[in-house]
This record gives sequence, structure tokens and C-alpha cells, in this order.
Amino acid sequence: MTLQPLQDRIVVEPAAKEERTAGGIILPDTAQEKPLKGTVTAIGPGKTLDSGTVAPIDIKVGDVVLYGKYSGTEVNVGGKDVIILRADDVLAVLENATVGAAN
Repeated sequence: MTLQPLQDRIVVEPAAKEERTAGGIILPDTAQEKPLKGTVTAIGPGKTLDSGTVAPIDIKVGDVVLYGKYSGTEVNVGGKDVIILRADDVLAVLENATVGAAN
């Protein structure tokens, strides 16, 4: 199943939760923080302005982005957890980054 977001929304596959601290301590599920970084898997066409033109989204599929802790809506599509959020909720695009890499 594919998910096509509408208007200025994007679909982000969140990074895996950190299971260990930097010192090697294993964290239980309840202590793991929600990831604030993920990979964009789909984007909408853009926001329709009052003039009728469509403002394109500056984010591309495959970009690794940072988003707010309480941004977007978490959904499960085809067995995968994804987050649907507005392009305005993206705080930054990480240049030359991969989701699994320590940044």
C-alpha cells in the first residue's frame, strides 16, 4: 500500500529508537525517547495559495529531516510506523546524513 500525502504534508519514516546510551547502558522500552529524526518517504504537491498557485515544498523524498517532538500524526501503514506532518513542522534538513548514522 502506498501513501500519498495531500497539500503541504510529508510522510516521514522515523529513525530507530536508541536502545543503548553512549556509555553502553541498555534502555528499557519505557525509557527510550521518541526519535526526532527520520527519512522522507513521500511528499504532497504543495500548499495552494490564495491566488490559486501551488507553492512547492523545499523537501525531497530521501531527505533526512529533524522535526518537533509533538509534531505530526503517527500512523501504521502496511506494518510500518510513519509520521505524517506538514512541511512547516520540519525544523531542519540534515545534509549528507543517513538515519542510522550518529550526527
